[in-house]
Amino acid sequence: MGFGSIAGGPRLGFARPLKLRIIRVPAGLRVAEPAPRVTVRPVSVFCPDGEPQPGRRIEVAGWRRPQNRPGGRPSLCRSRVHPMNEDQLKFEALRYHAEPRPGKIGICVTKPCVSRDDLRLAYTPGVAAPVRAIVEDPERAFRYTAKGNLVAVITNGSAVLGLGAVGPLAAKPVMEGKAVLFKVFADLDVFDIEVDADTPQAFIDTVVRIAPTFGGINLEDIAAPQCFEIEQTLIEQLEIPVFHDDQHGTAIIVAAGLLNALELQGKTLEEARIVCLGAGAAGIASMRLLITLGARKDHILMVDRKGVLHTGRDDLNPHKRALAADTDRRSLADAMDGADVFIGVSGGGLVGARLVASMAPRPIVFALANPDPEIHPAEVHDVRDDVIMATGRSDYPNQVNNVLGFPYIMRGALDVRARGVTRDMQVAAVHALRGLAREPVPQEVLQAYELERLSFGPDYILPKPVDPRLIHHVAPAVARAAVEGGVARTGYPGHYPAFEEPGV
Repeated sequence: MGFGSIAGGPRLGFARPLKLRIIRVPAGLRVAEPAPRVTVRPVSVFCPDGEPQPGRRIEVAGWRRPQNRPGGRPSLCRSRVHPMNEDQLKFEALRYHAEPRPGKIGICVTKPCVSRDDLRLAYTPGVAAPVRAIVEDPERAFRYTAKGNLVAVITNGSAVLGLGAVGPLAAKPVMEGKAVLFKVFADLDVFDIEVDADTPQAFIDTVVRIAPTFGGINLEDIAAPQCFEIEQTLIEQLEIPVFHDDQHGTAIIVAAGLLNALELQGKTLEEARIVCLGAGAAGIASMRLLITLGARKDHILMVDRKGVLHTGRDDLNPHKRALAADTDRRSLADAMDGADVFIGVSGGGLVGARLVASMAPRPIVFALANPDPEIHPAEVHDVRDDVIMATGRSDYPNQVNNVLGFPYIMRGALDVRARGVTRDMQVAAVHALRGLAREPVPQEVLQAYELERLSFGPDYILPKPVDPRLIHHVAPAVARAAVEGGVARTGYPGHYPAFEEPGV
């Protein structure tokens, strides 16, 4: 899925002079209100000190991060974030989505199609050859079609961001945004698909019928508890990776950050007492993964709108009941008293400073609601000077952002043609992220965040989302786990970092 109209566009990096092939448009046409207004034409652009030239906006054919596959050398563009009020943000966001061409994605043609011979090969009669080849061996679809690099981002619009059940059509901008992230960070092509389905089974049937088109399925913004049934059924019925990012993407990033935070605080996952506020897709999946990694189920208290999930409640669905605790604690305040860890995946402003003050020494607070966290960092630091804090926001340290995981997890899974995304593959992603945060931070990342230094510690427990090393750590770890677990159809990719396959 490209941003332009032709394939083979340049791979951009802003660390040195580059020649960029710009989309040709009729003379005089403006592009997204450039200043000064310019006619778009082939140009050479030099971006000093890693920054784009100020005052110009250009649309580049086939833009992508350079060599954004494991083994390549990606780079990033430094950008500055300018504060906006709500009205400015709304105006700029609507203009961004509308101009110069509606939406954020388009189709990129990957073969020449300018001559009579090209047409004969691209369509009839030449196209019959790959058709017959795939009939003989369905695996050849990966060689002769885009299937192996194509992901479906699919929603029913039942739980879109913090906006709720807005429906499939209104969810489309979010799905297009997800497509952008897959392409920019992992060079994966995406079709966004918004399904108008009244029941989980209707949604499942739709996905199963269109699945032959894709190498992987990314489920997105589907409400709990239906999301659990939908994902599990699709995993059982399909032989390609099915990944619900709201569940597992969040869980993987939370787990990686928490393991590092616990180490810094001198604690272990096995002994930690954990409170999770929010018992939907993200909360349940996060607790399940933490248990896999060694957390004790009897040390976990989950809290929903009605209080602590305890065994005495008769209103719990099976997914909540599986995590219900045998406890006499009933309220959030009861749960947080003496807790080592608080993880919030709920709503803004639900936690007061008094509750954080009641936690155990050297606590960890992950307040991940967006845009407003359950409690703001300033409130936490007013009452605790021994805390490690994370949020879902980019304007505070320790951002828990799913983009650290999902592009690279799917990249690694597709590059070995995995039949699914197993728990071992998820755990491998956790440890890859955890380890990367301990390595020296590249200068280009420091420049992107306008920092002089950054190193593993209380304000840096997770890599930054723009870190170009992510694809070289996470994707290979996932691919390696798929090969070792026997769910890969191919061997470990030759262009990945060296890995000796089992039995070799």
